[in-house]
Amino acid sequence: QVQLVESGGGLVQAGGSLRLSCAASGRTFSRYVMGWFRQTPGKEREFVVAISWSGGSIYYVDSLKGRFTISRGNAKNTVYLQMNTLKPEDTAVYYCAAGDLPSQKSNDYDLWGQGTQVTVSS
Repeated sequence: QVQLVESGGGLVQAGGSLRLSCAASGRTFSRYVMGWFRQTPGKEREFVVAISWSGGSIYYVDSLKGRFTISRGNAKNTVYLQMNTLKPEDTAVYYCAAGDLPSQKSNDYDLWGQGTQVTVSS
């Protein structure tokens, strides 16, 4: 069974940092683009960043570039999201996703994790 499992969420004060992890199991994800999205109640899922299979291509949403960093583990089946200088508006459920092509559209990703809550207090 294919699974994506996120971890690393939690409560942090504004200005702090968190590192999210997404581990893929069940099959080789070497051909997949891995992405992070986030969602707040009543809003659509928002693209954060995606990384290619090799890790050589990274696609950020401009507003988060510089604070958020994505990386891929050596085994290619783990993806990390380092979030620095967190702001209260970063509070959301963060989802890991896998797809065939880099995209900012959630519909282009066919595998999703269960999500991990990130709460940034002011």
